Parts: sequence; C-alpha cells; structure tokens
Amino acid sequence: MKSILLLSAALFLGGCASGPAVPDWKMNAGSAMERAISAYMSGNDRIEIQEFARARSAMASTGQVALVARAELIRCASRVASLVLDDCTGFEKLSQDAAAPERAYARYLAGNAQPQDIALLPPQQQRALQAVSDPAAAIAGISDPLSRLVAAGVLLRSGRADPAVLTLAVDTASAQGWRRPLLAWLGVQAMRAEQAGAETEAQRLRRRMDLVQQSKP
Repeated sequence: MKSILLLSAALFLGGCASGPAVPDWKMNAGSAMERAISAYMSGNDRIEIQEFARARSAMASTGQVALVARAELIRCASRVASLVLDDCTGFEKLSQDAAAPERAYARYLAGNAQPQDIALLPPQQQRALQAVSDPAAAIAGISDPLSRLVAAGVLLRSGRADPAVLTLAVDTASAQGWRRPLLAWLGVQAMRAEQAGAETEAQRLRRRMDLVQQSKP
C-alpha cells in the first residue's frame, strides 16, 4: 500500500537510491505506517496500535508537527474507509499548528468540506467531491484502492452513497482482501436490502459476511 492521496506514507520516505541517504526516522516512519494501515484494514488492532505508535514516535522525534498531523489524518482516513466515522481526535489536538491542506483534508474526512477546501484537496478527491450525477463513476477513477474507499466513506457520511457506490466499495475491499472495510460495506448493503424488503438478498450478504469473519486468523 504505497499511498493515501497527498497524505501518503511515501511523504515520509522521500529521496531515492541515487540521492542522499534517507534518515533512519523516515524509513522507520514510512514502513511502520504501511504496516499499521495494512494491519488495520485486515482487522488486526493490536498490530495497528503498535506500528502506528512506532511511526508517530519516529515523526515526533523531528519536532515537525505537520508530519505527525499527516500521520493522524492517514490513520483517520483508514477509519473512514472502514466506516468507523468517529471524530479525528488525534489530528484535532494538532490542528492549530497544521497547514491549510491538512485542515481541509480533515474537514473532507468529516464530510464537512467547504467550497474553498476543494482546491486544497488532491485532484482525484476534488472530482469525487464535486461529482453530482454519478458519484460512483467519479470514485471509480481513483487508482489507489484505499483512496477510493476513503472517497466512498465520505460519500456515505454525507448521504451521497448510492447502491453503485456501495458495490464499488465492496468490490474494492474484496479485491484487496481487506476484512474490516469489506465487512463494514457488506453490512451497509445488507441493512439497505432489509430496509427495502429484499430479504433473500440480505441473507445472501449476511452469508458472505459470515465467510469473511471465518477467515480472520
């Protein structure tokens, strides 16, 4: 998992093989963030907590608030992708020292993006936010699967996730083998099927959820 929009763990790595040596903290932070997000999406809370603590500690050693703020946003983005729609408290504690793009992205994750925030967001997220007639088509064009799920989560949070968005989110999580968001999105599909009186479809989705739950190590 290489990136999450402009708030990617790749921001912590920088450099290249032919350039100056990359400081240890960057390597440690980048790899730990990748492991943390991967563990969270797989449903392994213990590993996620440990790896995120390592990443955060490495970034905090620089005294750069912006880096830690981005890490907190990446963590919150993984929650939105998995439909855990809590406040991003880790970022809120740092928000007064965060830059405008980070504050705009935080509002985006919360479903509260303002018109002036759009230009501060990554281009793919701008298109997803501005899509009115066909939001599923807009987020289908997002190449990074985690970024696509984040966009779908924001659409659901803002009441704009139609059945096509739900199907795209389920297919995206399924293709990656990400248990946590897959269960969350299947759960939304099942709930909507039940509300529509489509009991046979709801039961099919519940059976699929049972299968995913059985796969957890």
